[in-house]
Amino acid sequence: MNAQIKTVLPTGIIAGIAATMLVLGASTQSFLSTILFASSALPILIAGLGWGNRAAIIAVLSSAVLGAIMVSPTFALMIGVFTLIPAGWLSHLANLARPASELGGPDNLMAWYPISDILMHLCGLVTIALIILGFMIGYGPELTNSIVDAMSASLSAPNSEFAGDPQALAQIQQSLEQTKSIIVLLMPVVQGAAWVALLFAAFYFAVRIVSRSGRAVRPREDMPSALRMNRNAIFIFLAGILMMFAGGVPAMIGATICGTFGGGFVMSGFAALHFRSLGKDWRIPALTLCYLSTMMMLPAFAVLILGLFDTRRTIALTPVKAADGKQTNTDINEQN
Repeated sequence: MNAQIKTVLPTGIIAGIAATMLVLGASTQSFLSTILFASSALPILIAGLGWGNRAAIIAVLSSAVLGAIMVSPTFALMIGVFTLIPAGWLSHLANLARPASELGGPDNLMAWYPISDILMHLCGLVTIALIILGFMIGYGPELTNSIVDAMSASLSAPNSEFAGDPQALAQIQQSLEQTKSIIVLLMPVVQGAAWVALLFAAFYFAVRIVSRSGRAVRPREDMPSALRMNRNAIFIFLAGILMMFAGGVPAMIGATICGTFGGGFVMSGFAALHFRSLGKDWRIPALTLCYLSTMMMLPAFAVLILGLFDTRRTIALTPVKAADGKQTNTDINEQN
């Protein structure tokens, strides 16, 4: 057993244990459950970005086996589909590189897999994960209607704040009934967009951590200029919109696609805002206002449109013998 394997094996096992512990912690801390669940991808990403594919594979397998032993095989499948496999795949893509001469660049440089393509892969992986989850739990109108009915029943309880106002209670219950046909498509959109954002945030922090440690294989890039969606993602997003009008299962799948890829375009739009506001005096208040206003639908839609119109593939280039991210990197921008 050589020195590299001696390092990779324990690193992968420790990363897998850490990922499992974060997921188990999510089940006990309801307030931070979503953040802890998404954070379970961080150890896998760090192992893959810093120690390579073998460390990531060992981490994924270790976490899955530990989850199956401590909880159940279904639990292991769930964390594998939602966090472990996407994290391992993102770290693999991030470490891909080839000679820049194959792309028409200089002979002495290496070209790294574009961030835009990594984000598009993440959107696809989250889409598949949500479809699998929906199949496992039997997601559909019956499930969402039962959730709405439970909410309505809780409002009618004697200790409810609306118990003393029958008119207000009746209006709220009527509104809930009207949302039954919408919520079945709204939930996949919101969940898909949120999960894409959380997993990419884990990827971003993993890149920063590994870069600081000096073990980064991939050079650290400037996210405001590099984070864009691939042009081909537009066609997938439009296909999702069309599927939403089909009704039934295709509509729910289309809503999931709109949520995941729409979330990617929203992130791209925010990155474009960060890039265009660099060096401006009004940058911090303007960005703060943009982030706060996107809690409403219309401002979020405007950021989405910006992401749709600003598609770009930025390829980081580094010297062949010194691709450590510490030197000045050259970028090839393919504006679509």
